[in-house]
Formats: sequence, structure tokens, C-alpha cells
Amino acid sequence: MNIMQMMQQAQNIQKKLKDVQSELASTEVEGEALGGAVKVICDGQGKFKSIKLSAELINPENPESVDQDTIETLEDAIITAITQTSKKASDEMEAKIKSVTGGISIPGLC
Repeated sequence: MNIMQMMQQAQNIQKKLKDVQSELASTEVEGEALGGAVKVICDGQGKFKSIKLSAELINPENPESVDQDTIETLEDAIITAITQTSKKASDEMEAKIKSVTGGISIPGLC
């Protein structure tokens, strides 16, 4: 295999990786706990998207007493905490990778 064929093959692989990343970004994966009282959705890359809580989880003895605003406030607080933590972890990973690569961008690492 000559250098031109290797470069063409590398370009093909890079395009396929971008296509797969795009597909994974638009895929939704759902997990749940406590019989569906907590539902979490992430994309196919593992990035958090949403959380849903049931009234029964918040007040098992009297779920009717829990209003939708309370549920949404708790969901929003959890979403904010997860989003901030994920951003911090992503920033830390990017900084460490840049320190190893000398700032050179390597597709697929960050």
C-alpha cells in the first residue's frame, strides 16, 4: 500500500468516525430506577439530556400532594448540577489532553 492509498484510507476512516459521532449524538438512551420513578435520558455519546422524577418518589405516602412545579424544580436542579459537573469534567479532560499533545488537535480525542 502506498502513501496515497494510506492517506485516502485515513480520510475515509475520519469521515466514518464523524458520521458515527453524529449518529450517536442524535441517539437517545433511557435508563430508569425504582420501577420507573426516576428516568434519565442520555445521547449515544453518554451526554446527559434529561431527567424525570415521579411524585411517588418525592412523597411516597401522599404523591397527590406533590405539585408539578415542585417536580420540575427538582428536575431542573438536578439537570443543572449534572450539566455543570459534566462541563467541568470535559474541560479538565481537554486541558490534560492538550498538555500531552502540546495543543495539537487530534480528531476524536476532544
